[in-house]
Amino acid sequence: MVDRPREVKFHQSANRPNLLMGGDRELVLLSALFAGIFVFSIGKLWGIPVGAAIWIVCAAGLSRLGKADPMMRHVYIRHIRYKTFYAAKSGLHREASGSPGKW
Repeated sequence: MVDRPREVKFHQSANRPNLLMGGDRELVLLSALFAGIFVFSIGKLWGIPVGAAIWIVCAAGLSRLGKADPMMRHVYIRHIRYKTFYAAKSGLHREASGSPGKW
């Protein structure tokens, strides 16, 4: 018998964030949905290129955001949830905050 620990291969694809076109999947699809709603709510021919331009700008911005930090949406949601509890300040003169209201 061998006395070394068992090794398990962990594939890189199992650890990657879920991105679509370089941006967060949910946000890219939501921006496409909003652009489509915009096109159909306008009901004019000029609404099609304007909606496409809105979606291209949103997709480019989300792609840039995904390149900077693929988990940015999750970090932002956690920041909003703990805003009253965790003040992002350090030092001796920082105001101490109590527990969140839901605890």
